Amino acid sequence: MSQSCRVVVLISGNGSNLQAIIDGCDDNLKADVVGVISNKPDAYGLIRAHQSEINTSCIIPYANEVRSDYDARLLKSIEKYQPDLIILAGFMRILTDDFVSHFLGKMINIHPSLLPKYTGLHTHQRAIDAGDKKHGASVHFVIPELDAGPVILQAKVPIYPEDDAEALAERVHEQEHAIYPLVVKWFSLGRLAMTDGKAYLDGELIGPSGYAPD
Repeated sequence: MSQSCRVVVLISGNGSNLQAIIDGCDDNLKADVVGVISNKPDAYGLIRAHQSEINTSCIIPYANEVRSDYDARLLKSIEKYQPDLIILAGFMRILTDDFVSHFLGKMINIHPSLLPKYTGLHTHQRAIDAGDKKHGASVHFVIPELDAGPVILQAKVPIYPEDDAEALAERVHEQEHAIYPLVVKWFSLGRLAMTDGKAYLDGELIGPSGYAPD
């Protein structure tokens, strides 16, 4: 990718992963966040974007609006930016299959678990309740099946006996802020791709638990 990778980030809340990506772009990621879109007007991530002079949009769902109609409006807003990469950073909506298929291979998400464990919500408490010794986060390509796209990179953290969900979440967030910008860097350099439902880095197939250096 010879020019800077154009990135659009979708958020619903605080935007701490958005901030990590913005900071990474400032540190010569060869990527440029050209737009931030939220479904919630009070999302603090919009303020983060404004502070970095990044264009923002808020696409608020209408009352009784079906998902396909909302996603059509969202798609129109995204395409104004002509993005190379779509990043989901705490975007709390389930996207339609048609929307996901439109951006297949150029949309990534970060999920707070070691996928395929604990898809969906409340992952930290579920890991504690299960008696797990390790937890973490996974960056993956987005496919129509929820949290089921090929894993690109994972980060693991220990679970301590005294942990509650909040303490564990904080430990996981620290790792999210490290691995998400790294994956964006790989994509922006043309090193990362999804082909036939599998993730590849430098042309080599990434294993089911994400990239692991030799």
